[in-house]
Amino acid sequence: MMVDIYDFYDKMERNNIMLSFKGDVTSELLTSILQIMESKLDNLQEEPKVKKKVYNVLVECLQNLYHHMDEIPMGDNIAENESARSAIFMIGKIDNQYNIITGNYIRTQNVDGLRTRLDEINKLTKEELKDYYKTVLNNGEISLKGGGGLGMIDIARKTGQKLNYHFMPIDNQHSFFSLNIKIAQ
Repeated sequence: MMVDIYDFYDKMERNNIMLSFKGDVTSELLTSILQIMESKLDNLQEEPKVKKKVYNVLVECLQNLYHHMDEIPMGDNIAENESARSAIFMIGKIDNQYNIITGNYIRTQNVDGLRTRLDEINKLTKEELKDYYKTVLNNGEISLKGGGGLGMIDIARKTGQKLNYHFMPIDNQHSFFSLNIKIAQ
């Protein structure tokens, strides 16, 4: 175990991870993370434009975790009717690029729909993203969890990058969705 913790520390150090979290994402946690990151960005003396972009994308990523992660059944040693909402979040900076990485469990039945939507977003140009955002907003399209799917569109718009995502099957009913967002200065 002690070797594992050093390995974990070393990996975080090499990737210049500024903040990481694993567990249930609550509204109180979101507030705390945003306050911590605002302070860290101030300490790094980032340009206001960069700070605003990182902060806004961070808000979208965290809200996505908060609103869209699914509960998964716990292991064998927990009562069958118990479940947990668990996610992981990391933010790091290497050279002039911030990386925001999130991961959460989703129901496997929702993977194809999410993949299709993310692929649609990734195909669009900057101008097409702007129009798509307005269309979704005006048409009131709603995702399964009640959001308009605007967050992912907004992340792609603000970063100017394609959404880098991955789905890992866990079992017949659950998959793990990871998202790596890069924000260049």
